[in-house]
Amino acid sequence: MDKFIVSARKYRPQDFSTVVGQAHITTTLKNAIKNKQLAHAFLFCGPRGVGKTTCARILAKTINCENVSPDGEACNRCHSCVSFNEGTSLNIHELDAASNNSVDDIRTLVEQVRFAPQAGKYKVYIIDEVHMLSTSAFNAFLKTLEEPPPYAIFILATTEKHKILPTILSRCQIFDFKRITSADTVAHLEDICGKEEIKAEKAALQIIAQKSEGCMRDALSILDKIVSFTNGELTYGNTLEHLNILDADYYFRILAAMQQQNLSDALLIYDSINRKGFEGDLVLNGLAEFIRNLLVCKDEKVAVLLEVVESFKDRYIAAGQSADTLYLISALNVLNDAEINYKSARNRRLHVELALIKLCYLAQALQVVGGEGGKKKQPEYLRPVSYRNIPAMELVRRPAGGEDGGARLLIETGVIKAEPVKAPEREPMVLAKADQSSVDNEPVQAGRVQAAEADATASKVAPTAGVAQATASGSLGSLSRIRQQFASKQQNEEAVSVRPLEPEALHKAWQQYADYLRENRNPAVQSLELALLRIIDTQTFEVVTGNNLEQKFIEQEKRNLSDHLQKAFVNKALSFTVIIEDKAAETEEPTDRPLNKREQFQQIVEQYPLVKELKDRLRLELDYL
Repeated sequence: MDKFIVSARKYRPQDFSTVVGQAHITTTLKNAIKNKQLAHAFLFCGPRGVGKTTCARILAKTINCENVSPDGEACNRCHSCVSFNEGTSLNIHELDAASNNSVDDIRTLVEQVRFAPQAGKYKVYIIDEVHMLSTSAFNAFLKTLEEPPPYAIFILATTEKHKILPTILSRCQIFDFKRITSADTVAHLEDICGKEEIKAEKAALQIIAQKSEGCMRDALSILDKIVSFTNGELTYGNTLEHLNILDADYYFRILAAMQQQNLSDALLIYDSINRKGFEGDLVLNGLAEFIRNLLVCKDEKVAVLLEVVESFKDRYIAAGQSADTLYLISALNVLNDAEINYKSARNRRLHVELALIKLCYLAQALQVVGGEGGKKKQPEYLRPVSYRNIPAMELVRRPAGGEDGGARLLIETGVIKAEPVKAPEREPMVLAKADQSSVDNEPVQAGRVQAAEADATASKVAPTAGVAQATASGSLGSLSRIRQQFASKQQNEEAVSVRPLEPEALHKAWQQYADYLRENRNPAVQSLELALLRIIDTQTFEVVTGNNLEQKFIEQEKRNLSDHLQKAFVNKALSFTVIIEDKAAETEEPTDRPLNKREQFQQIVEQYPLVKELKDRLRLELDYL
């Protein structure tokens, strides 16, 4: 029985021409070989399974080939190429950095670099998954990577370039590998199926290419599994069954049920899907991808982004053209919310069914909310009330100064007329005093009531200037005089009750608050007692403290302290500021003290300058202790 070799190894490319989907990399490397412009360090980065290690091996074999073709390909016949293909070449060293990532492994590699190749031109070191190296291993590798011997070439491969130190990146030529397109994957799978005599439908290979997501190694592994499962016959149906993929026909049926608002059919379709063992999140994700494909089909320019089986393309385009764009976008929002909240749902089947219910009645909801042209309708209760047009009002009024001294308004059909009204006799309005009797206060109260009535009447007919003048000419004047007299009286009372800001009264009020803090065991009491008070003007004074700590304690109590002082002096404008000054320097008195040794020497030098000259000439060092 022959030993089975997986397709990913059996059909691994052996030269640059057989590399799939990386033409921009292979062309650059072949030109560098032909022009003899090889760098000493390469960095191959990109997704998994796209040919990074394969290209590194092909490059290592080609640069040591004895008969390189004019287009930069290896001959595969010379001793170097044969030994490489058999795995016995001594000029190529591969290191897996995922398991050999310590400093000792890198130091061993650096020691091997010192030995020149026994046969061939170059010694090539391929380090795979280089991002797994530790920081100390990277640092040990820096100098050798920057200035290797002329016969040494390093090829680093990684899937996570952002984890590599910038000092390593700056020493390498970087090649970015891209994902392999579905078309290239399908073509390569068809070539392999032809060599292996496998019957495969193109739709099945397209499903495999979509499932691999640009990774050729995954595509070949999936192909091997399905071939074993189907005994060498790949059909669209058994590929869907093996890969646990839901057929797109189910999504077309669900879409038809949603557009017809047929909830029963939609729930029955989902029940049949659920009986086949498909999870609810897979259904939601697949339906969202299906609606995304319909949106892509709306515009011919974007139709190239449609990656589906060719037999379904025409069906997708027809369904996309007939579907409403607003409906598709709203459906995507519903499915996105349902997929996000799927894991947290207790009854997951009910969660998916609720999403289908929303989608079935989504078109009706959009018709209710959106008007013609996609504009949002305004609810009935938000519409403005329609008012009846009222004809303009004419004002007929007798001139002032008549016998009645005023006017009465008569409202008729759209016309306001004024008739004379006899003004009642009023007594002079006098402000009430504390020593007057209640009888004397009656005219004042009556005058206030009449003034309030006149004020209210004036506000009702304020839009008409003439009416306001006719009805409130006398009463408004009385009301304003009462207000002015009351305000002036209140100001006079406040002015009389304000206490002057004097040092003795200020210290007394200050000490009262300090006593209050002492009773409550507040640590700020000491700062208040040590502070000095300096009056600036009748409403402002300064609080002088000796350090920042005292200032902070007083600032913490500033609000309550200000309220206390304003109440004590009956002055809401009273304020103070807290400043820091060196109080000890102001209060300290100069005292006589004995001179120290340094001051004594300075005094001697001032009196006898030759002493300093003697000290300088002899280079003496004085001890002042």
